[in-house]
Amino acid sequence: MLEKISVKAMQAATQKDFGGTHLGSLASFGRQSPPVESSKNVFMACPVHRPCRMFVYLIFSILLLNISCASAPSVTTDGTVSEPVWTAFEDGIDYLHVKTTSPRLEYHALRIDLYSPFIDIIVKGEAVGKRVSSFVRENNLTAGINAAPFDVVSSRENRPIQNMGIVVSGGAMFAPVNPRYDALVFYKDGKAAIVEQSEIHSIENIENAIGGFHKILHGGEPTQRTFNKTGVSAARHPRSATGISSDGKYLYLLVIDGRRAGSIGATEHETAMILLALGSWDAINFDGGGSSALAIRFPDSNVKVVNTPIHNGIPGQERAVAGCLGVRRRPSLSREK
Repeated sequence: MLEKISVKAMQAATQKDFGGTHLGSLASFGRQSPPVESSKNVFMACPVHRPCRMFVYLIFSILLLNISCASAPSVTTDGTVSEPVWTAFEDGIDYLHVKTTSPRLEYHALRIDLYSPFIDIIVKGEAVGKRVSSFVRENNLTAGINAAPFDVVSSRENRPIQNMGIVVSGGAMFAPVNPRYDALVFYKDGKAAIVEQSEIHSIENIENAIGGFHKILHGGEPTQRTFNKTGVSAARHPRSATGISSDGKYLYLLVIDGRRAGSIGATEHETAMILLALGSWDAINFDGGGSSALAIRFPDSNVKVVNTPIHNGIPGQERAVAGCLGVRRRPSLSREK
């Protein structure tokens, strides 16, 4: 089945340097630790002048029309993407589950309408280890995803844990800024943004905030670090990430499986391109590796981790993590059954 891509995807194809992604061997590696920063990330320079590059991108957009897909977005080895088709999950929340073959990836995503009167954003603030599924279950959430990097790696819950970045929940600060990294911030006026933590000097106007690693999309463009050919940016890991649409209406939660035969893990550039295809304008890479987990409460009230987390090399074993991001439907506005 051939599908036409959206106008936005066509524009993206003609305006962006998608770069090349290559399938790498899946090595044995542990938890994605906070990376040691290089002195400077250098954007991949192209010797082709802008007019010629635009012509190349136009050719890419034509080739995209021939991509075969089955009502789901895919990312290919040349970085191109097709249009997503969302499934309504509940008021203000849509769901997407995708498997691709080139590269071999499986990922899950949620699209959350931040303008919906039914939606509340919840951030885990307490400094004890908690599985994402427990965070969702105990707080009566619809869904939750791991976010902030942290220090203690364990599958055991309720141990003291230190967030390595800002955590603000309900206007109260639970962990301070980490100037090395960026954060997703929800302001009291209802707006959301991805900012450098070093720019946060007061939480007076902040309702919720959760730190992550680095921006991977900015203004609809993959950030410079995602074009690195070596280091943590280029490595294939399970990934957790989030993005915001250009108008601030939608929040996207994304988890990409890795470290297993059916899904080899994504680079930061592939993660950015997937979020761009989903509709993100700005995006941040959260803690990944064995911490990556997206938990959803289904209509029968059962909470399930929809991806396959791998802690200590054990598929399906969920790690106790630090700061998490969740979404909850306001009980007072629930639909009548």
